[in-house]
Amino acid sequence: MGQKIHPGGLRVGVIHDWKSNWYTGTKEFPAYLLEDIKIREHIYGKLAHAGLSDILIRKDAQRITIDIYTARPGIVIGKSGVEVDALRKDIHGMTNKAVHININEIKRPELDAKLVAQSIAEQLANRVSFRRAMKRSLASAMRSGAMGVKVQCGGRLGGGEMSRSESYSEGRVPLHTIRADIDYGFVEAKTTFGRIGVKVWINKGEIMPEGYEGMAQKDARLGDQDQARRRGGTAEGLGASREGGRGRGPDREGLGPVRQRKKGSGGPRRPGGRGRARAQESTERTPPEGQAPPAEEPTQQPPTEPVAEAAAPEPEAPAETPKPDEPAEKGDS
Repeated sequence: MGQKIHPGGLRVGVIHDWKSNWYTGTKEFPAYLLEDIKIREHIYGKLAHAGLSDILIRKDAQRITIDIYTARPGIVIGKSGVEVDALRKDIHGMTNKAVHININEIKRPELDAKLVAQSIAEQLANRVSFRRAMKRSLASAMRSGAMGVKVQCGGRLGGGEMSRSESYSEGRVPLHTIRADIDYGFVEAKTTFGRIGVKVWINKGEIMPEGYEGMAQKDARLGDQDQARRRGGTAEGLGASREGGRGRGPDREGLGPVRQRKKGSGGPRRPGGRGRARAQESTERTPPEGQAPPAEEPTQQPPTEPVAEAAAPEPEAPAETPKPDEPAEKGDS
């Protein structure tokens, strides 16, 4: 466990294509493979200062097509195409086949992992602080629109005796998400105190299949649904179920429109809600028959009777207070 796989090789055939496209038999396969390796080594060695990012090779029986991706196409082409012609002659002498070269410009070198690693390696070779170089490249990549960036340097950092590795990351870099377009680059910086390896991972977003674009818009993340619910919008999926569960609590507490449900559902609660005098009459006179009278009490006579009876017990309370005083007077006599 713990062995890391190349992010590009993991996604080949899913969202990325092969860097060499040709087909041959089992006998010719080793020769074709060595030929690709020699072509790439020759181009990288001759145009090392041109900011090369990637080289794609397509082979036929008598023709080789090479696509070169660079951030400095002027250096690769040269004046009136001199450099390209020289490169074409060199590769023709190596393979004895017709060679066609296409040069493509990289408009955003800050989002290319190989070019970012090359720039960090150049700064380390010029004795720039590795922390400053890593943080500067990380900030420029995020400013250019990357979803996430991770940079790691390993070796005798700062000229220390013991080799170590340090990494800085920002954003989201999911290495196990196959649909995530992760660009990976590795370059070695040749310094006076040894070599320092530079690794860069850049997340450029997700590449969805053709039939899943509509589904991706409907099934939003749970965090987006929570934000929509807080702003007053409607939620879907799991967020809608959570919203429905949260709405039950206020209903049980009697907040909002639930009061209408309680009036219609609870019959015996009506007299208690209209007045305390009626509730006292129903409990004192006929407690078991308390449910039947509410249906017969819509007339105006019941409210007048409890008012008279309620006024009667008020004078009785002061009349009972002197009674305990009378036996006290008899005892004194």
